[in-house]
Amino acid sequence: MNYTFDFNAVSIAPLLQGLWVSLELTAAANVIGIVMGFGLALLIMSPYRPVRLPFMLFVEFFRCTPAIVQIVWIFYCVPMIFDVFLDPITMGVLALGLNLMAFNAEAYRAAIQAVPREQLDAGIALGLSPLQRVLYIVFPTAFRASIPVLLTNGIVIFQQSALVAIVAIQDLMYQGKTLATETYRPIETFTVVALIYFAVSFPITQIVGFLERRRQLLVS
Repeated sequence: MNYTFDFNAVSIAPLLQGLWVSLELTAAANVIGIVMGFGLALLIMSPYRPVRLPFMLFVEFFRCTPAIVQIVWIFYCVPMIFDVFLDPITMGVLALGLNLMAFNAEAYRAAIQAVPREQLDAGIALGLSPLQRVLYIVFPTAFRASIPVLLTNGIVIFQQSALVAIVAIQDLMYQGKTLATETYRPIETFTVVALIYFAVSFPITQIVGFLERRRQLLVS
């Protein structure tokens, strides 16, 4: 291959601007996923089938369809069906947040089922209301148990945020595509883009691994 690599042609400034947009999307989506995911987990665990079923279908829809299809559908179909027009960043946060909410709900559900019955009995003995038991016993315990999975899901959403480039949100991937087109240096540009994604994701994966090992030691 007669190709001369020239990484000097890759301008870091626009990529960092795109990275900032990707991080904003990821942070906002994680707020939605962490907070709303817990409420969704409670709903899919409802003893009442009419309450439980639609939310179970919601979770399965987002777990069983490609994220890129979800993003495109929300961007193009929601405005047409519901006559709601939002700015692209908000639509991107909505698409990623709903996806993450579904996956986090499953993580919370497993953690809630693992909450020791003794803790709930203690809450009842103390006279706590059902809402207070959820807020002061179930949520803190389930959240701590779910942290490794929540972090892993957060990394996945950061990586999947690259898909919003298809709807012209100027994230890291979009800026990389633009720069590659302008410089005719796709190899160098997308190599740098990949390294940036890796540089952000890898430390978090190490944290997840550390938390998992620490949890296993505590359990044993």
